[in-house]
Amino acid sequence: MDNEKASRVKIPLDDVDTKKFLGVNDRTLRFIKDKTGARVWLEGDDLFAEGSEKQVELVRKLVGVLKSILVQRGFISEDDIRDISELNEEEVSEHTKEDIFIDTPRRRVYPRTPNQIEYIKAIRMYDIVVGIGPAGTGKTYLAVALALEFLKRGKVEKIILTRPAVEAGESLGFLPGDLEEKINPYLTPLYDALYSMMGYERVRALVQRRILEIAPLAYMRGRTFHDSFVILDEAQNTKAVQMKMFLTRLGLRSKLVLTGDITQIDLPDEGHSGLVEIQRVLRGIKGIRFVYFGKEDVIRHRLVKDIVEAYEKFQSEKNKKVE
Repeated sequence: MDNEKASRVKIPLDDVDTKKFLGVNDRTLRFIKDKTGARVWLEGDDLFAEGSEKQVELVRKLVGVLKSILVQRGFISEDDIRDISELNEEEVSEHTKEDIFIDTPRRRVYPRTPNQIEYIKAIRMYDIVVGIGPAGTGKTYLAVALALEFLKRGKVEKIILTRPAVEAGESLGFLPGDLEEKINPYLTPLYDALYSMMGYERVRALVQRRILEIAPLAYMRGRTFHDSFVILDEAQNTKAVQMKMFLTRLGLRSKLVLTGDITQIDLPDEGHSGLVEIQRVLRGIKGIRFVYFGKEDVIRHRLVKDIVEAYEKFQSEKNKKVE
């Protein structure tokens, strides 16, 4: 224990179903041991941990997070175990202080950076939230998770996910297939996020019941969103007139979340991006919140951060030459 003072703690589990807490083949117990390095065992309805003070305290916090999942949802999934395993000690501590996690049908989603925490708080508090930053920072994923949470808690009656059908200068008219086949490639990232949180069958059931709608931005014209959680993804590829149209769709008891990366604009004229423009137009309006992400918020393969940083450096040097 590296000369640290040995410590031992007893954590009662009599307030939860012990079998469900332990999981198949004591999966949860093995995870706690691997994550903390402490000696962990069960006696009756009590879990014991022995190790350094730091290890034992981490065991206590992990058990608190896991019990919370079990009480909230009735089970602890493999996805939950995997997601918690990726949290460092500081992040585990943050999640025991306040409810900054998001419960979805299949897994509990955890913010990993201060900006992600602020983003979650902003979405829960404000009617319109704009998340701007590079790929891999969780802008869309966290927004979709919160939409499912709002639906589950009865705060909204419908989820609408939309994207502009603009990508690398291509036009829908030049793509093969019927309209649905032309549109689907643009909406795949939204489906991917939903499948990871709900599973294919649940997503399809919600779509069939029209509780969940995934459609291109062009389909939003002329509508008003009441009792809805609406997410506009890839918002940097909306034109200014489209952005105004979308924002003015906001109805009663609804929430709009816009996500995008202003360094990845695929419009012919980057200066006409609606996402760029609203930073000037809407700044300071009460009820609207902008949250900015950076390379430090990228939660993907470690090389993604390096790639983002390399491009930022390249663009900075390019701008200096132009000046």
